[in-house]
Amino acid sequence: MSEDTTDTRGGFPTFEAAPDDGGPGFGRFVEAMRELQDLAVATAPEDPAVFDAAADRAEELAALLRPYKAKEGRSPANRAVGLPGRGSLLMLPWKVTGYEPDPGRITAEGVFRRYHLGGNMAAHGGVLPLLFDDLFGMVTHMSGESISRTGYLKVDYRAVTPLETTLWAEATVDRAEGRKTFVSGRLYQGEKLLAESDALMIRLLDGQP
Repeated sequence: MSEDTTDTRGGFPTFEAAPDDGGPGFGRFVEAMRELQDLAVATAPEDPAVFDAAADRAEELAALLRPYKAKEGRSPANRAVGLPGRGSLLMLPWKVTGYEPDPGRITAEGVFRRYHLGGNMAAHGGVLPLLFDDLFGMVTHMSGESISRTGYLKVDYRAVTPLETTLWAEATVDRAEGRKTFVSGRLYQGEKLLAESDALMIRLLDGQP
């Protein structure tokens, strides 16, 4: 089960960065790290020493940041709602573009980058469930539920999902039964359906991890 830790700031979706979201330097940092992720899987220098030099610099960066390691919920990562993927490198670099509260619908837009390559310049099939799971957590929480976990998630792949192409997706609350919220989502390239998904989100009990 995956956890929805989306911060909707009082139950209402917020699409602009807030003062506690790390500031402009954090946005620059996250984008630079995303580019490094892309380059880490895409580069093939003729001189192997290039990787040694890159490793030296990566280790220096880790040493710079290590003293500031914080507990969960204190880092701006996953809370920087104005940044793609809320500033989390785990999340896909997508941004929420709209929300309708009744009964609950969220739309998002973004790209799959080189880091998400599966083969033949198509997105790896495993990253699509991650996208849907993130959207399902958000739409469930925004519709009024407290933190929920994913009970099941099913994806049907309808067409190849391209890299470096602006795509959009939607997730909707279909119905609720007690602690259970049933949701569905769709991924599009323009009007072309690339994948669709349905899932069950289960509201946590008090004190439940």
